[in-house]
Amino acid sequence: MPNQQPFTFDVPSVSELTQNIKSLLENNFRDTLVEGEISNVTESRNGHFYFTVKDDGAQLPCVMWRSTAARVNTELRDGQQVVLGGDIQVYAPHGRYQMIVSLVQQAGIGKLQQKFEELKQKLEKEGLFDAAFKKPLPYYPFRVGIITSSTGAAFHDIYSTFEQRWPAATLYLHHASVQGLNAAVELVAALNYFAEQADPVDLIIIGRGGGSLEDLWPFNEEIVARAIFDCPIPVVSAVGHEVDYSISDFVADARAATPTQAVVIATPDIDELRWQIEDYAASIEHALQLKIQRYRDYVHRLAHSHALLVVQEKLKFFTNRIQNHTEKLQARVNALLTSKTSALKQAEYTFYSFSPKSSVEAYSGKVENLGEKLRNRYERVLSAKSLHVQKQIATLEEMNPKAPLERGFTRILQNGKWARRSEQFNESTPFEIEWEDGRKTIDK
Repeated sequence: MPNQQPFTFDVPSVSELTQNIKSLLENNFRDTLVEGEISNVTESRNGHFYFTVKDDGAQLPCVMWRSTAARVNTELRDGQQVVLGGDIQVYAPHGRYQMIVSLVQQAGIGKLQQKFEELKQKLEKEGLFDAAFKKPLPYYPFRVGIITSSTGAAFHDIYSTFEQRWPAATLYLHHASVQGLNAAVELVAALNYFAEQADPVDLIIIGRGGGSLEDLWPFNEEIVARAIFDCPIPVVSAVGHEVDYSISDFVADARAATPTQAVVIATPDIDELRWQIEDYAASIEHALQLKIQRYRDYVHRLAHSHALLVVQEKLKFFTNRIQNHTEKLQARVNALLTSKTSALKQAEYTFYSFSPKSSVEAYSGKVENLGEKLRNRYERVLSAKSLHVQKQIATLEEMNPKAPLERGFTRILQNGKWARRSEQFNESTPFEIEWEDGRKTIDK
């Protein structure tokens, strides 16, 4: 450019210009807040985090040093919507600016908190938090329903605490998501499931471990709060850590800071019960011993009292008197028995003197003789009659028309009649020949 005129003022170098920009940005953008979506999260070997926060129109590189990450204690992941706080810094060697992050917060926390307060005020006005509606927890719950995630640490804490504190209970786990879009619906379904059982549980524990307000939000949903309020079974809410409060905590019949504390609130300690039983047993034994000793002393005093000695003397006097009367009565009874025994023996002798026994014995002999004669005559008559019957049977057998057939003879029948003679036989008429084993017809 031969016609180009040189600048008539000082032109800064790249380093000077970058330094001016650095001073301008770093002095005017301290403690700046920005909202956007995190992407490209990487962690260096030194524990520093490098990522980008962006929206639809721009992106901003960010750095969070290891010390800040340890203090913030927030997991950074791609796609997370956050509000970042920190200082803008210009990195001159690369000629770019970036944010040095000192604060990380979930985006929308303020809106969720506002929604939380509004729902809390609404339900409180309706009386859902009133102590009058709180159902008392059973002293000894033997059947307990647990509503939480089956894969979370909360159920493990609850189960292990029950095993140590109150192993007499039977736990019924109903899985429900504890965060996400479907969590509130699943929590309500689990509450309704336990409420509709024909043999309901004694107590319900609903909850999860700690997390952000966004993670715990299903327990701040109105449908969950109303389901807890309408549940006929006492409900213990155990959501998050000690510092976390949810709507379900206010509506439930009891609130526990953690799932582990829920078990402590809802159940007795079996070891304490054993100690109480031992104390009660010892107290009862001591009281009984004192009472027995009191009655023993009382009996001892009575035994040595003047009144009892007088009674003993009277008892002795009347005992002797009764014994004398008893001896006299026994003597009279013995004399009477002797007299009656003699009279009875005399009557027995007189009776045997006039006894018909001899006559009975004589007639018994005659009866035996007559019986023997009758038996002999019966046998003779029976033998004669049997012989006569046998003769009659033999005669009948001789007259039996079948007898010749049995001996091998045959018989000729015409028109069903036996042709005994030759003149009774008609040669032009069919006839039958009969044998012992059958007949045969002969046709002409």
